[in-house]
Amino acid sequence: MKINKNFLDLEESYLFSTVNKKTREFAASHPDADIIKLSIGDVTRPLCPAVIDAMHKAVDEMADEKTFRGYPPEQGYDFILEKILENDYTKRGIKLNKDEIFLSDGAKSDCGNIGDIFATDNTVAICDPVYPVYIDTNIMNGRKDKIIILPCSAETEFLPAIPGENDKVPDIIYLCFPNNPTGTVASKAYLKKWVDYANKHHSVILYDSAYEAFITDPEIPKSIYEIEGAESCAIELRSFSKTAGFTGLRCGYTVVPHKLVFDNVELNSLWRRRQSTKFNGVSYITQRAAEAVYSSEGQKQIQENLSFYRENAELIFKGVTEAGFKAFGGKYSPYVWLKIPEGFTSWSFFDELLVKCNVVGTPGSGFGKMGEGYLRLTGFGSRERTIEAIERIKKNFAK
Repeated sequence: MKINKNFLDLEESYLFSTVNKKTREFAASHPDADIIKLSIGDVTRPLCPAVIDAMHKAVDEMADEKTFRGYPPEQGYDFILEKILENDYTKRGIKLNKDEIFLSDGAKSDCGNIGDIFATDNTVAICDPVYPVYIDTNIMNGRKDKIIILPCSAETEFLPAIPGENDKVPDIIYLCFPNNPTGTVASKAYLKKWVDYANKHHSVILYDSAYEAFITDPEIPKSIYEIEGAESCAIELRSFSKTAGFTGLRCGYTVVPHKLVFDNVELNSLWRRRQSTKFNGVSYITQRAAEAVYSSEGQKQIQENLSFYRENAELIFKGVTEAGFKAFGGKYSPYVWLKIPEGFTSWSFFDELLVKCNVVGTPGSGFGKMGEGYLRLTGFGSRERTIEAIERIKKNFAK
């Protein structure tokens, strides 16, 4: 028996596991410390009442022999697929078919699993800084030497440059907007350049729009399919985690249009085959919960939670700016990307913030080499704790 040695090329542990480990060790050695976590992007407000009510009803159905449900359809029940199609696409003027939507247990899983339908010798363009899952899963699949890094910096407004005529052409392109970790958003004009590039070179874009619900400006696209031509070059990954607080419930979906054809084969058919083999579907109770998100009450209630997190991010951005830091994001994103002081690395400033303020952030270097010199803070905490963290930072770092 031989192991998959590609795993040996990974960092020893996942970024957020390391953050948690260091936080636990600090707490153990400082039992009186009042630690505030603004690190991992996990929601804190409870599921909205419309969702809870739908789940209760679904549980009751599962307790009755007449309405009990067993294995769900791998792609999702029609009732939720129809709601997604109508609310997230049709109402926005986007034409898709129901069988192009695949329900899943979250965007993180799909970000990693989608690589199953691509050959291992494909080249892959990934931004830096970046959500670690993109890099790690491609290394796991044997593409370590096929990764093309797209550097993003303050000078480029954290947007990756379109490859030039003499640059290597990537077969697969990962894009994420609003961006994790920088909070950057992309305009329609900017995304059109990527769509045109992908169609010209017959590349595929993997578009992670897990944070689209934080966008409030109608001029900023929420979906890649708002861009003409995207249906022939882009797969979109979505999540209910941040939109509706489903981080502990697990539900998302991936859109694979029929127009995505490579080697004379539809990617839709490959993804359907992959999912039907390796995935047993999302539970009936969870699918009813997701359906409730699209009800009038559900929409009202999740918007209240989203506004709460947006306001937290705005408070953090304002607070750290007042403390003298340069910061990015925090407007159409739950994340604030903080430029750390000279003389610190991302991890040494993580330690400094933890020791001086008892506040936990996420070191920027954990998102890639271009993340060195930055720290990510999240607006997903409670209002009281967020304000307390800001005050501690201002007290210890304001000049």
